[in-house]
Amino acid sequence: MSLDFCIEMLKSTLARECVLTDVAATTPYETDGLTAYRQVPPVVVLPRDTKEVQAVLRICHETGVPVVTRGAGTGLSGGALPLANGVLLVLTKMNQILKINQEGCTATVQPGVTNLAISQAVENLGLYYAPDPSSQIACSIGGNVAENSGGVHCLKYGLTLHNVLGLKVQTIEGDELVLGGDCYESPGLDLLPLIVGSEGMLGVVTEITVKLLPIPPHKEVVLGAFDDVEAAGTCVATIIAQGIVPAGLEMMDSLAIQAAEDFAHAGYPRDAETILLCEVDGTDEQVEAESTVVKTLMRELGATNIQSATATAERDRLWQGRKAAFPAVGRISPDYYCMDGTIPRRHLGRILGEIARLSKKHDLRVANVFHAGDGNLHPLILYDASDADQLHRAERLGVEILELCVKAGGTVTGEHGVGVEKLDPMCTQFSDAELEQFFRLKRAFDTSGLMNPGKAIPTLAHCGEIKGMHVHGGKLPFPELERF
Repeated sequence: MSLDFCIEMLKSTLARECVLTDVAATTPYETDGLTAYRQVPPVVVLPRDTKEVQAVLRICHETGVPVVTRGAGTGLSGGALPLANGVLLVLTKMNQILKINQEGCTATVQPGVTNLAISQAVENLGLYYAPDPSSQIACSIGGNVAENSGGVHCLKYGLTLHNVLGLKVQTIEGDELVLGGDCYESPGLDLLPLIVGSEGMLGVVTEITVKLLPIPPHKEVVLGAFDDVEAAGTCVATIIAQGIVPAGLEMMDSLAIQAAEDFAHAGYPRDAETILLCEVDGTDEQVEAESTVVKTLMRELGATNIQSATATAERDRLWQGRKAAFPAVGRISPDYYCMDGTIPRRHLGRILGEIARLSKKHDLRVANVFHAGDGNLHPLILYDASDADQLHRAERLGVEILELCVKAGGTVTGEHGVGVEKLDPMCTQFSDAELEQFFRLKRAFDTSGLMNPGKAIPTLAHCGEIKGMHVHGGKLPFPELERF
């Protein structure tokens, strides 16, 4: 059946305002945070509840039309990039907090609820939701589930996966799967980890139950400035080796420091080569003891400037620069390409040195701002997308950075997903047999292959084309996508 017939069925099933086909209305959905790729969707559907989601999926299944699910559009790997021949299913209208269980410390929400809204809704109860991506003011919890998002506090409190207790998932046939619940254990196979981080390839999440934590009674943020990147990397590993698991342990290099300071005025030392931001939380006694150890280690490892803050306003000021680092870097370059590799902590200093070498090789600046505590790198490659050569060099540099991560024993993604951005590096990290196993798992949930096709898992044919090649070569992951 044709896409036109699918659209007619959608229009006859849903309210007129829920089905967008006019180019002026669909163009805002042509990309997500990864702006190097754009595709105007032929139709955008905005369901208002689970029944409407099921209806859309059944229509797509019956007509054989692929469907891509999208949340707030803040993703950074192209996971929600539309297809030229498919339906874009946008869940932003499903934005209600359905239930708060104070005694059980859980909240049940729809996928369009923003990350920050959960913590705001339960703050008066002395609770909060721990994962806090930098985009938490805008990113949706459904998107967090799709990408297994993290944030500056994921070192101690875990990624989205570690904070989700239950999901309701709609299959391409329009059937509902109920996984987990509102308690910490549930009977049967634990399928939650399959859905969290599956990038919309297995089903559509329409309800999420998350665990809530008590707001820590005391917090302290310690900033350490270093003249040497490797010394700062050593400090990260040493803090963890002392048995301290900070709530957050973040690192920024000189370019990121300058950009953040110009934008957020957080009080960072401009002459530093690198800064570490370390937050410890808990009881007064615990925080005092751990912060003392952190400051001592920083001094012993060569920190030239140490600041600390316990008052809420001062802590927020120090974190403001880190939280605003991505938009801050956007002010000093027409475009930037955000990478998301993960490495063992012990290799931080060496890999950062290698990134600096690659930056000179490709003649592109790189600002490093990342979750140092769990080795999740976020190099921001600065370039101008209107210059085809710069775009090509940025892609080459990105692939080489991810290859460094794999060689160091890490992975090509930590929390941003694979999407279309990392299809080539996936061929480097995984064998043909492993990739085929991924597809077998997908087919167990999506036998028709209509859920977000072409994303996250490269085909064996695609990998066959690039095996032995070192760079992306400017090829699109799949031909129907339009290069911006």
